[in-house]
Amino acid sequence: MIELPDLVAGGLAAGTLSALALGGGLLRLRRQQTRQRAEITALRTRLDGSLRAFTAEVEHLAARRVPAAAQQVAHPHLAVPGPLQPLTAGTPLGIALENVLLALRSEVASQRTRVDAAAQAGMRGATREIQAALYRLQDALRQLQQRYDEPELAQTLFRLDHENEQSLRRAQVAAVVCGAWVGLAREESHLVDAVTGGQARLAGYQRVEVHNHLEPGTALVSHAVEPVAIIVAELLDNALRHSAPDTEVVVSLEHVHHGVCVTVDDAGLGMTRDERDRAQRLVAGDTPILLTDLGDPPRMGLAAIGRLTRQFDLAVDVSSASPYGGVRAVLRVDSHLLSRLDPADRPPAPSAPRTTRRSVPTAPAPAPAPAHAYGTEDAVPDAPGHRTPADEDGLPQRRRRPRPAAAAGPPTAPEPTRPARRPEESAAALGALQTGTAAARAGAGAAPAGAARPTTRDTDHTDHTDHEGGAA
Repeated sequence: MIELPDLVAGGLAAGTLSALALGGGLLRLRRQQTRQRAEITALRTRLDGSLRAFTAEVEHLAARRVPAAAQQVAHPHLAVPGPLQPLTAGTPLGIALENVLLALRSEVASQRTRVDAAAQAGMRGATREIQAALYRLQDALRQLQQRYDEPELAQTLFRLDHENEQSLRRAQVAAVVCGAWVGLAREESHLVDAVTGGQARLAGYQRVEVHNHLEPGTALVSHAVEPVAIIVAELLDNALRHSAPDTEVVVSLEHVHHGVCVTVDDAGLGMTRDERDRAQRLVAGDTPILLTDLGDPPRMGLAAIGRLTRQFDLAVDVSSASPYGGVRAVLRVDSHLLSRLDPADRPPAPSAPRTTRRSVPTAPAPAPAPAHAYGTEDAVPDAPGHRTPADEDGLPQRRRRPRPAAAAGPPTAPEPTRPARRPEESAAALGALQTGTAAARAGAGAAPAGAARPTTRDTDHTDHTDHEGGAA
């Protein structure tokens, strides 16, 4: 039988063991709770850091990246800032933020195009009304010029007409940039006339020097006349505006392998590489043109050139410098836009510079020798007192006597055919002939009757013919 002290001792031992086990459990529980509290604190700290980082990233997106992405739609050279945390790139958060920027760019571009199209439609309507009013004013000025001959009034009307022409050019350029047609349909014209027509629309047209090296009769098809005139006017306007007022702008018209080139060289300050690249993009016409891309106030000259080059299959290059330190602009007109006009039937305008080339006849016919020319062997001497129609002016004519048959040499070669005279040469020949005739008549009145008098008609005509042949 177990004694009481043993039972008490056993109970105490069991209690002690239980207390120790309970204490150990409580200790472990407290440690676990402490560890959990530390983990929770760390998680809360990480969560707070993530929230702060996410908030900062969103604020950076709204303040920096979204405006930059919107501006990049209009100015592709601008860079969009990246996320604040480089480690965000490639994560779901980074991908989501990039999708936000892509959606923003697409929507901004769409709205920008829609708003610009509405602005262009409004400007087209306004410029159409302005052009109609300016054409009516032009007709009224032309009628006044034809009605009044007073020099001072005519000069004033000419200045008003020229100012009206410049306003009409600006309205026409604005309409072309907004997608309207050029506004005029012309017939086939000499290319040099289209160039001088564009030159006449400018304020400083006196500073433009045109060198025409084209074949006579080089012309443009009807639908290319007005576009070429507009492009030349805008290229010359840029050259005149960006060069000193005491310098000249040189224009050269040359034949090339695929057509004709109109080269404009100025002596201005030139352009930087960025400006030249932007200008080349505009005149190439490869990208859509928006009014918001043209500055404030909008500069529409190069944009109008780009529209016309794309519509009429022309080519303009402004990427090189001129020999005078400025900018060289080259307009190329391909062969399918060229035609030919007979200069005799439809000559260029009197104010157009004459070509430096001479047209060569394909099948020249030998010119008949005049009755009084030297070398005529079959002439028969006239009977004494006989008067021919050529002698009705009272001047004796020198006749070539026939040589004897035995003394006749071999037949001489026909005189080579000379090219047709120009109007200036014909006028000079006629003036020399009249001068010689007047001098001969004056000498005939002063000489005694029956005395032999030398004539000047044949001599003057022969000398002048040799001079023309040498000049030609």
